[in-house]
Amino acid sequence: MELLRINHTDFALTIECSHFWQEWQKGVRNIGDAQLISTYSWTEGVEKVERTNEEESRTAEIIAGNPNEKAFFFEQTDYSIWVEFNNNVTEACFDSPRSDVNEHFSWKKKQHILMGFLNYGNDIGRADLPLRYTINGEQKRFVFSYDVISAKLDYHHDWKLILEDIEKEYRMLSLDYLKRTYHGISEGEGESYDIIWWNIFHNLQEKFVRATRNIIDRPRHRLKTISSYKRADQIRHFNPLLEQQFAEHRTEEARLYLVDEQQHTHNTVENRFLKHALAIIQKRYSELANRVLTFKISLSDSIKEQIEASDKELKHLLNNPFFRTVGSFEGLKQESLVLQRDTNYSTIYRTYFILRKSFSLNDGMFRMETKDIATLYEIWCFIEMSHIVREQLGINKEDVDHRNRMEMNGLFTWELGRGEKSRILFKRDDVELAELVYNPKQTDKENDSISMSNLVVPTVPQKPDIVLQLTKDDVEKGMKMTYLFDAKYRISGKENGVDTPPDDAINQMHRYRDAIYYRDYDSKQLKKEVIGGYILFPGDGDSAEVQMSKFYESIQDVNIGAFPLRPNDEKNRRLLENFIKKLIDTKSAETISKVIPQKGTTVFVPNRVLIGFVSSSPRKGYNQSFEDGNADLYYTGPKFPSTIPLHDLHFFVPYFKDKGVRDVYEITKIRTIKGSEAKQFSPDEEHPDDIRLAFHLKYHHKLSDQFVKIDTSAMVNYAFIDTDFEELEKMLFPKSILFQIK
Repeated sequence: MELLRINHTDFALTIECSHFWQEWQKGVRNIGDAQLISTYSWTEGVEKVERTNEEESRTAEIIAGNPNEKAFFFEQTDYSIWVEFNNNVTEACFDSPRSDVNEHFSWKKKQHILMGFLNYGNDIGRADLPLRYTINGEQKRFVFSYDVISAKLDYHHDWKLILEDIEKEYRMLSLDYLKRTYHGISEGEGESYDIIWWNIFHNLQEKFVRATRNIIDRPRHRLKTISSYKRADQIRHFNPLLEQQFAEHRTEEARLYLVDEQQHTHNTVENRFLKHALAIIQKRYSELANRVLTFKISLSDSIKEQIEASDKELKHLLNNPFFRTVGSFEGLKQESLVLQRDTNYSTIYRTYFILRKSFSLNDGMFRMETKDIATLYEIWCFIEMSHIVREQLGINKEDVDHRNRMEMNGLFTWELGRGEKSRILFKRDDVELAELVYNPKQTDKENDSISMSNLVVPTVPQKPDIVLQLTKDDVEKGMKMTYLFDAKYRISGKENGVDTPPDDAINQMHRYRDAIYYRDYDSKQLKKEVIGGYILFPGDGDSAEVQMSKFYESIQDVNIGAFPLRPNDEKNRRLLENFIKKLIDTKSAETISKVIPQKGTTVFVPNRVLIGFVSSSPRKGYNQSFEDGNADLYYTGPKFPSTIPLHDLHFFVPYFKDKGVRDVYEITKIRTIKGSEAKQFSPDEEHPDDIRLAFHLKYHHKLSDQFVKIDTSAMVNYAFIDTDFEELEKMLFPKSILFQIK
C-alpha cells in the first residue's frame, strides 16, 4: 500500500508499507491516535508531498514543519522505497552513515530507479531518508526527515520520561553511536563526554574549518614597537632626538643609533587563542577518529573517507606556517571584542566553548543518537525495581550500596555493568536485607565477573534481566530467596481491554526457574534456587481488569506471570509494589512451604524449636560451652516429656535461668545414652544407670546480640518448651532482629 509520495524536480519518491494499518490500529489501541503524530521536513526542490488516507483513493498534502501531521513510520515495520529519477540522473544511492542500511538499496541504471527497504528495528526518534545522486555531472543530496514512533509507548511523552529517569541514575548511559534515529539535545552542565564531543563537532566541523582558513588567509594583526640599532644610512625617518644625536656624531660613520619602529605582528591574543583551540580540537578529533575507524562497526565508505579527510585537514591547518609567528596562549586577561564580534574569530570561540560544555537530552539544536527503546526499557525497569525495593523496605537512599557502575563498551559509549558489576545492596544498620543484580549470565563455568555466587546452570547459559534476592533469617542465617524479572519491550495482544505479554516470554521464565540451581559447595549438592519468574512489559489496562487476567492470576498459582509497567501508570505500578512488599514481609518458612512439590514428594520446612533449660554454672563436662556459643552436645535429665515428638525437631535454644535466650543451634542428631556417660560416674544403687537423650548440635545463629528473657510459664516439667519460630517471635521483644527484615 502506498503511504507517501514526494514529487521533486529531479525525481518522484514513493514509500509503501503492506502492514501499516495493523501497526496504526495497534498504536490507536495502546496510546490513542492523538499521539500518533509526526513532524515532516525536507530539503529544497520538493514540489508536493502527499499522504494516503485509509481509503486509498483519497490523498492529502503534508505541510512541512507541522507537528501534528499523521505519523507513518513505526518501529519494527518494513517500508519499501521507490525513487524514479529523471533521465538526466546518472548515479544515485542511499546515503546513510551505516553501510548495512545502504546495502538494502540498489540502483537500476537503465530504468533510473533506486529501490530498497527500511526497517528501524527498535530505534525510535527522528530519522532521515538521505539520497545522493548525480544530475548533469553535478552531485546533489536530498534529505527527507520524519519521526519514527512506537505503537506501544507514547514517543512524545513516555519515551522522554524513560530517558530522564535513566539520566538521573546513570549520566550519559542512554547515548549510543551509529543508530538509525537521532534526537535533539541542549546545553547542560557537567563533563563533556567523548560521544557528546564527537557528535557536536560533526555538526560544527564545516563552520570551524572554514573560519580557520579565513583567518589564516586574512588574519588580524596589530602594530608593535620594535627597538633596534641601525647606522644612519639605514634610518628612514629621523625624529628630533635622532637628528640631535646624528649632528653630534656625524663624523662617526660606523656609529649605531637606537631606533623604535612600528611593525605589524600576528602574535595577538586572538591568534594565540586560535592556535590553542585548534591544537586541542585536532588532538581529540584524531584520537576519536582512530577509535572509530579501528572499531568494528558498519560505517559506510563515504563516512570513513570524510573522517580521514577531516583528520588530515585539521593536521594540515595546525602545521600552517602562519602559526610559527604566533606564541603560546596564556589565557584571556580581559574580554576580547574581536573574539565576540568578528565573524570568523567568534565562530572559533563559540565552537571551542560549546565542545567544552556538557549536554542534556532535552530538545535542542544538536543531534544525538540513543540506545534502542528495548534496551532503554530494560535499563529503566531495573531502575524502577531498585526504587520499589528501597521504598518497600522503608530505608533511606544512604542505606543503598550502589556497587553497580557503567563501563565503556569499546567505542566511546557506555553500558551498565552486568552480574557482579551491577549489584545494588539494600542495608539497615549494616545488615543486608536485599540485593538487586542486572543481567547476570549463569553458566556451568565459573565467571565471577558476570555471574552470581553459588548459582549455576548445568546445561546451557541463562541470562535473566533482573535478579532480586531477599535475605531472610527465620529458618537459616542469611538465606537468600531468589526471584527473577525479565523486561520485555513487547505486547502480544489485547484481552478484555488488557494488554498481554508474549507467550514465549512467559515460557522463558519457566525455563529460567527450572534451569538455574544453587550449588551447596559443602555437600556438593545441587538444589532448586529460583522461587518465581515474572515478566515486566509496557502493557496497559485497567488495574482491576489486570488482576483478573490470566498472566496475573498465574503468579498466585505457580509463581510465574507478568506485570505491566510503564511511565506514569501508577495504578499498575502499585500491583508490582504490593507484590514486592508481600515478598519482603513473608517469612521464608512460609514461602518455602508454598512451593509446589514434585509428584511423590512433600516439602518439609524445619521450623520446630526446643527450648531447654541449662545451668549458668554447669559441672565439668556438662553443658560446658553454651554460654560461649560453641557447644556441640546437650544432655537431658532422666525424664524427657513424652508429649514432645522428636521426629521433626530441628533446632535447640538454650535457656539460662538468670539471663534468658540468645543462641540457636541446629540439631544434627538425636540418640540415647546412659546417665553414667552423661554425668561421668559409676552407677550404684543411689545413682542407677538411667537412659537419657543426647542432642548433637551445630551452632546456627544468634537470636540477639544480648540475652533476652522470655515467658517460661509454658515449660514442661520446668525444663522444656516445644515451640516454633513464629511462637518464639511472639515471646521475644517485638523488634527482634531475627524475624524482621531491616
